[in-house]
Amino acid sequence: MSADQTLAFDASCHIFSGCGFPAPGLHTFLYEPIFTVGGFEFSKPMLLALLSSIVVVGFFWAAFAKPKMVPGKLQMVGEAGYDFVRRGIVYEIIGKKDGEKYVPFMVSLFFFVWIMNLWSIIPLAQFPVTSLIAFPAILALIVYVMWVSLTFKKHGFVGGWKNILGYDATLPKGILPVIMGLEFLSNLIIRPFTHAVRLFANMFAGHLLIVMFTVATWYLMNGLGFVYATASFAMVLVMTAFELFIQAVQAYVFVLLASSYIQGALAEHH
Repeated sequence: MSADQTLAFDASCHIFSGCGFPAPGLHTFLYEPIFTVGGFEFSKPMLLALLSSIVVVGFFWAAFAKPKMVPGKLQMVGEAGYDFVRRGIVYEIIGKKDGEKYVPFMVSLFFFVWIMNLWSIIPLAQFPVTSLIAFPAILALIVYVMWVSLTFKKHGFVGGWKNILGYDATLPKGILPVIMGLEFLSNLIIRPFTHAVRLFANMFAGHLLIVMFTVATWYLMNGLGFVYATASFAMVLVMTAFELFIQAVQAYVFVLLASSYIQGALAEHH
């Protein structure tokens, strides 16, 4: 945990010492600004988000700045990651012909989200940036704006609304307004909300569990409580390993949904 997260935690507080368990809460996700530049305050999560961008751009720049026919280790890893998103997500969802132009965006989105998630288990960082709703919300908004723009660009104004509202002339006229109302609510309001919250909620819950078992391990390290502290520390290791898996899955799901929305915008309306 960082210094900000331990403000409410007394290091001398252990079981049998007369103090209650210092359960982690929302203060675990609050950080004071580290410095201010031009009126903008920079906190630890903001710096980690910026560092995530630098890591992604720096890695792919180093991997492909001077590509070789026989790739080196770094280029091989870069090609594997790029190809995973291109073939495993974009081609499968959007299709090779229409999806190729969106591959760079989806690759950048996948690795940016993954690195922001990954900070949770990196020493000294130890915080998933996407556990703050603002970051997933902005990324979901970018996808949302792209989806709406492509829909109207592909189908025109009237056709775009038909695509968004799920208009189908073959449906009974009494049911059609209900369907269109539900599609409006689902596509224009619920879709961007759930796209952001799915990522945020998983990272928020995962980080909170790791912090809770970490604090519990320290709290139980007193007398007979040491036996329980061992079990709690084992849970820290288990949850960290599980979180490592979830971090990659959530990046995959976020990009999978983004690709699905783009595919829906490009699909012909019937």
